[in-house]
Amino acid sequence: MASNISYQQSPGAVQELSPDLGAALTMKPAEPHPTGRVKYNGFVQFARMLLFVTWFNACCVNIHITQMFGAPLYFFNKDWYHAYMAITKQSFALLITTITQWFSPTVIRVSGDKSVRGQIKQNKDGRLETDFPERLIMIANHQLYTDFIYLWWIAYTNKMHGHMYIILKESLKWVPFIGPGMMFYGFVFMARNWTKDKPRLKHRLKQLKGRHSGPLSGSQDLDPMWLMIFPEGTNLSANTRKGSAKWAAKQGINDLQHQLLPRSTGFQFCLQELKGTVDWVYDCTTAYEGIPRGGYGQDYFTLRSTYFQGRPPKSVNLYWRRFPVSSIPVDDVKAFEQWVNKVWLEKEDLLEYYTQNGRFPDADEGQDLSKGADAPKGVGFIETEVRLAHWYESGSIFIFLAVYALFGNILAKVWNLAIYGTIVGATVKAAA
Repeated sequence: MASNISYQQSPGAVQELSPDLGAALTMKPAEPHPTGRVKYNGFVQFARMLLFVTWFNACCVNIHITQMFGAPLYFFNKDWYHAYMAITKQSFALLITTITQWFSPTVIRVSGDKSVRGQIKQNKDGRLETDFPERLIMIANHQLYTDFIYLWWIAYTNKMHGHMYIILKESLKWVPFIGPGMMFYGFVFMARNWTKDKPRLKHRLKQLKGRHSGPLSGSQDLDPMWLMIFPEGTNLSANTRKGSAKWAAKQGINDLQHQLLPRSTGFQFCLQELKGTVDWVYDCTTAYEGIPRGGYGQDYFTLRSTYFQGRPPKSVNLYWRRFPVSSIPVDDVKAFEQWVNKVWLEKEDLLEYYTQNGRFPDADEGQDLSKGADAPKGVGFIETEVRLAHWYESGSIFIFLAVYALFGNILAKVWNLAIYGTIVGATVKAAA
């Protein structure tokens, strides 16, 4: 049920200086931080920052160079090209999983309604396993800049982390290494100008309907695809709250308290263009433990506090539902807008329940799945952590570049042997 209360920031809530994606400093919260005191002193924070930056940048540069080496495949065999880029996309998923596991250990609580019964499981060593379809559209409320990390990790638990596609704002295209890398991934960049965005989105969605038969092409003719969409368009903050309130006033509807009002145009266009190739829309409602009513997650969980100070969210809570595309009024603009608003009102109720109870509602009365293997599947919630299945997976990020280096070294020695009669080369031979 939608709230009729007009949202205003409480006197004790955090004031936002600027939307900094969690990287810059914001004003110190008047309320205690949800995860308590700073865990590490300044020197340790600096050391953690150096390690974080070194690992992240080394991996990003490595992945992008790997992409550049594989780019010519596009002109020879598109099936192999798409498979190759899917592997580099897996590498980036492993990167964001490792930085979360090492620098920001995070408890994840995953639950859902009856529509996802049996698709969310926990194996014997406590890791999450999901069994979602190979092709789906994923929608979610946008609480924090880190939302995509946890949703991409869900794809990892489904072995779909090489087939994630995200709709992003255009400015991210110009971030060194990351921006060009995301272009290789086939991500969609939006300028928030529908006249400009529609043709590029149409072109990209046409490619996502393509059929390939090479490696990693899935069990169907259509390529696997998880398309991630944040219908709110941006994450929740004091600034974006004002925009949502203005939009609500313009539409003559009540604003939401825990989310921003969604926009339906781009989402509807995606469903229309992918019609006949996608059967399900999966909805994730995300909540971060400890954010007070009226507070904004980005003011508490900045890049510095989450990864350097040792103050990540106590838990990230993900509640899943799914809707058959056949039940959604895709071709009726007004009816579709009403359907999206209905979904967001339901999510608002879920978030209000979470705010009051510290957890999402159970699909049925049942046991906490984290209590033991005998608990019924699909009831309660699964508690786990963001982590790799195997520690050595992080090394696979560098495997292509290592193979290229080894191959280049062998070619150099063969060349030296053929031309100079020695594998050490002319300069070394002359010096000897």
